[in-house]
Amino acid sequence: MDEARTVMRRLERIETLQSADAPATELLAEVRQLLREGEAWLAAERGGTGERTGGATNGAGHARAAADAIASCRETLRARGGGGPEG
Repeated sequence: MDEARTVMRRLERIETLQSADAPATELLAEVRQLLREGEAWLAAERGGTGERTGGATNGAGHARAAADAIASCRETLRARGGGGPEG
């Protein structure tokens, strides 16, 4: 679950940066890192196989995997009473 905690911390950092009106380049860098961390989380949940949703390895498959990771993060935040960033 370390991967999940890493993603949660990244989401919180992004939310803090948004509240502080951080430059777009800084936010984009954080989002890119979030995607990498989300992929690591998905790989860990799938037994480290690195397979993506439906076995896709193209850009659409990665985007769907990232969206799934973010949705899972939001669910986890809501479950622990933290709300989370809306999207």
